[in-house]
This record gives sequence, structure tokens and C-alpha cells, in this order.
Amino acid sequence: MSPAVAAAERRRTLEVLDRLERAYPDARCALDFHTPLQLLIATILAAQAQDKHINTVTPGLFAKYRTARDWAEAPLEQLEVDLKPTGFFRNKAKAVKATCQALVERHGGEVPEDLEALVALPGVGRKTANVVLGNAFRHPDRVATDTHVLRLAARLGFTEQTDAAKVEADLEARWPAERRTRACHLLQFHGRQVCVARRPRCDACPVNDLCPSAFKVDAEVKEERVARAAARKPAATRAKKAAKAGKAPRRGR
Repeated sequence: MSPAVAAAERRRTLEVLDRLERAYPDARCALDFHTPLQLLIATILAAQAQDKHINTVTPGLFAKYRTARDWAEAPLEQLEVDLKPTGFFRNKAKAVKATCQALVERHGGEVPEDLEALVALPGVGRKTANVVLGNAFRHPDRVATDTHVLRLAARLGFTEQTDAAKVEADLEARWPAERRTRACHLLQFHGRQVCVARRPRCDACPVNDLCPSAFKVDAEVKEERVARAAARKPAATRAKKAAKAGKAPRRGR
């Protein structure tokens, strides 16, 4: 990339973040928490579940299990019962128990404020660790590559990678360190409200003139629908002719 192109890309990136900041001044972590432990647990429970649903479950859990030792010493069968509303509760119960046992054994029950120590915990990956560091410990330079960040980073042309670790590296290189955690919040809010997965509302997007994917995703969805309809047409035509002839349509061809 030439210096001129690189400078133009830096300006575009900052303009995107500035506009999203104006559009979503209240953007924040979508999971409710009061302590690093609560956010760590909530992030584990949010896997394959909506954050807003997890927020309806965690108040009761956090009232019952107040410390890492509480979680670590709870019978697995009881944890499964308590975590059942979160979905995939057996795996989540095992993950939470193992994580909290490690916290008790290695860190005196406290959540470490260190990336390497966090990812060394059972079931804690970089995304979860960065969520905790960026929000519970208020590190502004963390990039948590959740599904919204991955999708929007690609659509906005911030990365050509699909691997989460490589996307994280690209965003770290592109976003100012002091704005990374905040940038993730902005993309997450925008991804939930406007730049949704299947039918992004490009006409309502405050950065559509800066986005290389603007209005393209909707066109691709329409093309896909036309292709599916065309593929179904021969079968539908055969069924119609058979119905007119009073015969059952043939299958499998």
C-alpha cells in the first residue's frame, strides 16, 4: 500500500469511527456486570446466546454465586440446573466450574488483569479475555472480535482476513490504541441496529458513503433469491403440468 493510500485509509477509518460515535454515544458493553468475575462468567454464558437474554439470567446467578470459590465448589449437577436457561448448559457448567477452579488455585480467586493469564484459564480465549480487559479493567486498547466486529470489519474494508486472531491484528494496526475498546462497542451497536447480518439497512447507515460494501449485500441477497427461484422453476413446472393431466408429479429429477 502506497503512503498516499495508507494516509487516505487512516482518514477514512477515523471518519467511520467519528460518525459511529455520533450515532451511538451510549454504546457500551452489552453484558451487565459489576465485577471482573461477573463479566468473565457472563461472557462464557453468552456463547451461542443473545446478550440481552443472558442479562435476564445473571442477576439471580450472581446473587447465588458471589465468588469464584462459590462457582468452583458448586456441584456440577446443580450448576447445570442453574445454567439451563442459558442454553448448552452442560458445556457451560463445565467451563464455568473449571475456570473458577483455576482462578482459585492460581490467582486466589481473583480475575487476573493480564491477557496471557486470562487465556491460560480453561475455556477462555482471546475474545473473552479482551472483553474482560477492555470493559471490567477499562483497558482502551483491547479488540474483542465477536460476531458483529468480524462482520462489520469485513464489510467496512478494515480487513480481508476471516480468522479472528488475524482480524484482531488488522484492527489493532488500523485503530488508534486509545479507541479500540470503544470502536468494538460502536461496531457492535451498529451491527445490531443497522448493519445486520442478512439485510443490512444501508439506506439508514451513517457511513454508507465510506463503506465499500454499501448496498451490495442486499443486492447479493436478491440475486441469491432469484437463483433459488430459477432452480425451483423446472420442478414447479412439472408439478403444474402433472396436476393438469391429473397425474402425481414425478420426484427426484
